[in-house]
Amino acid sequence: MNCLVRFGRCLLVVAITLSLWANESFAEIPEIDSTRQVNRPNVVFILADDLGWRDLSHAGSEFYESPHIDRIAQEGIRFSYGYAACQVCSPSRASLMTGKYPARIKVTDWIGAPMGEDWKRNTQLLPAQYRMQLPQEETTIAEAFQAAGYTTFFAGKWHLGGEGSFPEDHGFDINIGGHHRGSPPGGFFAPFKNPKMEDAAPGTSLPIHLGQETAKFIEAQQDKRFFAFLSFYSVHGPTQTTPELWKKYREKAIKMAGDEPTESRFIVDRTTPVRQVQDNPIYAGMIESMDDAVGIVLKKLESLGLADNTIVVFTSDNGGVSAGDSKSTSNLPLRGGKGRQWEGGIREPFLIRYPKTIKPGSISEQPVIGTDLYPTLLELCGIELKPKQHVDGVSLMPIFSGRTIAPRNLFWHYPHYGNQGGEPSTIVSDGTWKLIWYHEDERSELYQIKQDIGEQTDVAKKHPGQVLRMKAQINAFLEKTDAEMPMRNSNFDEAKYAQQQKQIRTSGVSRLEKQHRGFLKADYQPGQDWWGSKVD
Repeated sequence: MNCLVRFGRCLLVVAITLSLWANESFAEIPEIDSTRQVNRPNVVFILADDLGWRDLSHAGSEFYESPHIDRIAQEGIRFSYGYAACQVCSPSRASLMTGKYPARIKVTDWIGAPMGEDWKRNTQLLPAQYRMQLPQEETTIAEAFQAAGYTTFFAGKWHLGGEGSFPEDHGFDINIGGHHRGSPPGGFFAPFKNPKMEDAAPGTSLPIHLGQETAKFIEAQQDKRFFAFLSFYSVHGPTQTTPELWKKYREKAIKMAGDEPTESRFIVDRTTPVRQVQDNPIYAGMIESMDDAVGIVLKKLESLGLADNTIVVFTSDNGGVSAGDSKSTSNLPLRGGKGRQWEGGIREPFLIRYPKTIKPGSISEQPVIGTDLYPTLLELCGIELKPKQHVDGVSLMPIFSGRTIAPRNLFWHYPHYGNQGGEPSTIVSDGTWKLIWYHEDERSELYQIKQDIGEQTDVAKKHPGQVLRMKAQINAFLEKTDAEMPMRNSNFDEAKYAQQQKQIRTSGVSRLEKQHRGFLKADYQPGQDWWGSKVD
């Protein structure tokens, strides 16, 4: 009997279908677009380059000024333990795009860094091999949004490969400025000399230009769903600002110092000098320009009535440049900075604003990482998750409603030497304990980061059992991700290395001190570095 019923139903479906085909109006029946069934929010993802955890006013800086970025924190949620997936740029950017750890996708150093036998520095190890472009087989977050009916836009720094691996090759409909270079080829003022971006009037600020281009895109797409990724070159080197901003922050630095001018800005932390003071007027000017550009984007969302239905994310790709590069900032009380294995190299500003879901002024102490943003944004937008893709991230949606996510370990694998003094290492942290395992000599450092924020007390000898447990977790992670490892350097000269370290501690530090004091002199002249930003 049941068989007869099912057979009858099938005949009925066939009859209805044939009648529709016979009806001329059948072609007028609209195709169902599942991406339009809900009022999905827009997304504006803002990524800073080399911005430190304490480089913003709301994070505790008394020197830098960032009112527009601070608004995102005040009107959304701020994660006190927000992390980048790597201490240098390309790997953490690849993780944002894929939802996977750098070790898993084999992009573990900034693209362009020498590796293996091409490494010519006098170090104990040869850096591991790594992929020099974002893998094509990965479904990027842009491709996920594109498939869901969003128009996708990229502006600024890419640094995830060259020809064939530009933003437009990984899901972005529009690309303004994204190419293989990690720093702006023309500096921070036009002419930009960027092959992927039209030039502007001489002296135009690069971050302001990128903010304006993003605002133009938002206005053009205001009646459609959009995913905009604004990826600043700021505050990466070269350090450049306007004479007006330099003067503003020079005067502020002198006023803050009062009768006790800073005579010493650097200490040598193991391998290299590290800045301890925030008083660089050039760098402060760069932060203000980037913040103004963020303000341009936020204002456009508000003027178009899109602010309530737009998710805004703000974070950075690695820690502030306290060592290496231009040594412009201090991440204290965090230890280290960009390129280094301590908190200053990986902990970041991590902000999300979405008025419909996130309570303004929220603060979360739960550890989160860049890989989490892929599934979080998909779920916020009602797009089906891709667990096989964003395998190393979890959605942060429960946190937005006051709940928690499951306890987990976070991992960092950097089998390279950072330009900023970082050492080849693998890290695991559960939010309370943090173990750093060094590849050179297989030693371990153990920190209780909740109570020792500056990682000043290595408690490995006091807690050998904890070291063994966390080292086992590292081993399992390296095996699971099939991580690439560094190799011994047969040309390493230990005596020469000792001499190099001695030189860093003597002439290297004194040279830096003189240079950075000079930034605050009334007659400071930067040559061609950035005075050219002033257009006559």
